[in-house]
Amino acid sequence: MAGILQRTLKPRAAFRHLSPHSTSFSTATVGHSPVDRRSPFLPTTSLQFGVCCRKLHAGADGPSPAAAPERLPFSRVTPEDLAFFRKILPGRTITDPDLLESSNVDWLKSVRGSSEVLLRPQTTEEVSQILKYCNSRSLAVNPQGGNTGLVGGSVPVYDEIILSTALMNNILTFDSISGILTCQAGCVLENLSLYLEERDYIMPLDLGAKGSCHIGGNVATNAGGLRLLRYGSLRGTVLGLEAVLADGQVLDCLAKLRKDNTGYDLKQLFIGSEGTLGVITAVSILCPRKPKSVNVVFLGCETFEQLLKTFQLCKGMLGEILSAYEFLDSECMRLLNTHLKLPNPISDCPFYVVIETSGSDPTHDGEKLHNFLDEAMTSSLVTDGTVATEDSKIKALWSMRERVTEALTHDGFTYKYDISLPVERIYQLVTDMREHLGDRAKSVVGYGHVGDGNLHLNVTSPTKDPALLAAIEPFVYEWTASCHGSISAEHGLGLKKRNYIYYSKPSQAVALMGNIKAMLDPKGILNPYKTLPDDLK
Repeated sequence: MAGILQRTLKPRAAFRHLSPHSTSFSTATVGHSPVDRRSPFLPTTSLQFGVCCRKLHAGADGPSPAAAPERLPFSRVTPEDLAFFRKILPGRTITDPDLLESSNVDWLKSVRGSSEVLLRPQTTEEVSQILKYCNSRSLAVNPQGGNTGLVGGSVPVYDEIILSTALMNNILTFDSISGILTCQAGCVLENLSLYLEERDYIMPLDLGAKGSCHIGGNVATNAGGLRLLRYGSLRGTVLGLEAVLADGQVLDCLAKLRKDNTGYDLKQLFIGSEGTLGVITAVSILCPRKPKSVNVVFLGCETFEQLLKTFQLCKGMLGEILSAYEFLDSECMRLLNTHLKLPNPISDCPFYVVIETSGSDPTHDGEKLHNFLDEAMTSSLVTDGTVATEDSKIKALWSMRERVTEALTHDGFTYKYDISLPVERIYQLVTDMREHLGDRAKSVVGYGHVGDGNLHLNVTSPTKDPALLAAIEPFVYEWTASCHGSISAEHGLGLKKRNYIYYSKPSQAVALMGNIKAMLDPKGILNPYKTLPDDLK
């Protein structure tokens, strides 16, 4: 790749070698202007909101819609309950507070439950027995996978029993001809990836939390991740699943067929339901072949308009080998430099792009990538960049995107928003939020998946700040609704965003969701206080 790029790029593009498998380039004569906040792609006037939404936000002294509601009248765990659990789960019924601590607190350490019981089943039958018993006793249950969620959906709100899938971690079957993998819900995503790579396949999704998250949790939240642009969402790649309903009934929809048009596609009810309709215990998923050629490019752009034009060019010239197109802004880079000591692999720019290609022919892919880079540089869409084909260099470039969340945890208390918008609008929300908040916020940063219009907007402050939160919300939700966007692109609603669902869904749709919940879980024991708004009783 380095040789191809060296030989044919225009003379004005100066190259510097980082390694035998990594190439940098720069339009050295182009100055670095400030971020263009008046792109012709985006509106320049103040937003006038005429959004017809519910009045979700209480007065200054009222509770936040994200706050926990009052505890529902579920039963409390008794010694007799513990005796039953210990009988069916010998040695796997945990009541030690020290061992329960990590399961009671979410990854962001922003939500803390007070569960006194952690159950660790190994089989679907054990899950069935647990739920059948809990339903009969009106004991609330909090299903939990890797506990990497960001909206408070994976931890108890009060004293719900935690049902962990951590020990349900067996790979059941893999068909090397069709590429269909069937496994239990507690398999860690990275372990599945390693298993498949040994067999010349890969998982169709990749997440920054892959070392901890479980595939069952991924499916339950319909996680998106870095490969969605290439392989689509889990709604397409999950072929079947097995779930246990609230009354203990096992729903076996663990199909291994790519085409099955017999009746309603019931698995779709559970994908993205966040454990509120049933506990996913196994999945079958279609996996693509492992690419023989992978390249990662890290580019710098002067404006977001140029970044979008680069994306258009990228889709047209890279076509079938394009597998990811991610972005981060200069504020993200500053946090990476400051808190994680990660050096910028190129010169400073207002915007950065991570592009991944994956294909079957290194020569073919290299030529296509070179032609794209040549055109991007000639058109002055890109001002600097580096290319990597070696695994260690690829991982280093990807870390600039994947570790932004980690860097934010060191910057203070973080308010996180996972927004889906028309692609041309996604960064305008960041600039408008900065103007709206002024110096009330420590940092306002934007990064995410340009390929599918998913913005991760993050606002930090030195400590938790109710006044700052009141300035952010409902502004961020009204802004999103005015663009017909989604207030949750891939993280789900959980506890924190359940009451904001009306900004993205009409009341009729929410009411129908409530009817489905009432039908499948009439006592409401599965992951209560999550996903659906409080006004659905």
